[in-house]
Formats: sequence, structure tokens, C-alpha cells
Amino acid sequence: MTTSPARQARTTATPPSAELLAGIRAVVRTHADWDRTAGLVADRLRRHLPGADVLTAGQRRGAPDRPVGHVLHVEPDGTFSVVALVWRPGQTTRIHDHITWCVVGVLQGVEHEELYDERLDLIGVRDNHVGEVSGFAPPGDIHRIRNTHAATAVSLHVYGTDITRIGSSARRYYD
Repeated sequence: MTTSPARQARTTATPPSAELLAGIRAVVRTHADWDRTAGLVADRLRRHLPGADVLTAGQRRGAPDRPVGHVLHVEPDGTFSVVALVWRPGQTTRIHDHITWCVVGVLQGVEHEELYDERLDLIGVRDNHVGEVSGFAPPGDIHRIRNTHAATAVSLHVYGTDITRIGSSARRYYD
């Protein structure tokens, strides 16, 4: 899942820092429950959150019709993946939940998140700004992400699985 970079720009994304990857590996090896794992990985990401320049200028442009994901790292044993997502203004996900824990850090722009309970009643909203990191794990992770601002947003997602093998971290979509 990549976009075509500009000729002058780097053609590939920058891999996550060795410190971040080592930290995530250490957390995963503790075999903590998913809530605890998400919290510990969020702590590591806060300490080593890269800038939006982890993607090339071309990749940061995104696509006009949907958010675009760029896989930056997949752990060889499949225990986690790191993906940068690019959200143009107005782009949104469907309401969904996840198959595993997830940690998100905002690198550029603002991501608007709506949180839902199991009856799909809206229970909270928040705007996540540059530098903010959050983690969550099923159950209780039903949400929708939107870019409600005028600038493109970029976020870094760490998933507790090999995202290239399964294709998506979403377990279910809701109407």
C-alpha cells in the first residue's frame, strides 16, 4: 500500500528507529495481556515517536479517495507491525473494532476519533494532535477515525500482528 513518490523525494519510507523496535520487542516478550501490552508499547512510542518525515514527501500526499497505509516494519516472527497512515482532509474510516492491540501516534495534523460502546452509542470524542499517543485493545475498541481538519494528517500505528499477512487490523465493521 504505497503511493508514487515525487522524483526528487526519497522513494522509500524510513524504517522505525532501532530503539523503538527494540522497545516494542521487549514489551511483546513479556507476554502481558493486550491492555497492558498496548500501554507499554504506547510508552515506548512516546519516547521514540518519529516525525512525519518518516515518509517521503510523495507518500505524505496520500490518495484522493481513501487513507493510505505504508508498511514500515513487520517483525520477522509476526508479533507486530509498524504502519504509517496518511489521511487527507475529510477522509474517514468506517466504524470498526480490531483483532489485536494497537497503538497510534500522530506525526502530522490532527486525527478526530469517535468512540462507541457495544450498542454503537457514541461514548466519547477526542482530537489527537501531533505528538499524542494512545493505545487500545479489544474488547471495547470500537471507534472511527476522521480527518476533520484542512491539513493532511499522518499517524504511526503499531499493531500486534503481521499486518501484511492479514491485510487489515479491523475485525468487524459496523453500520
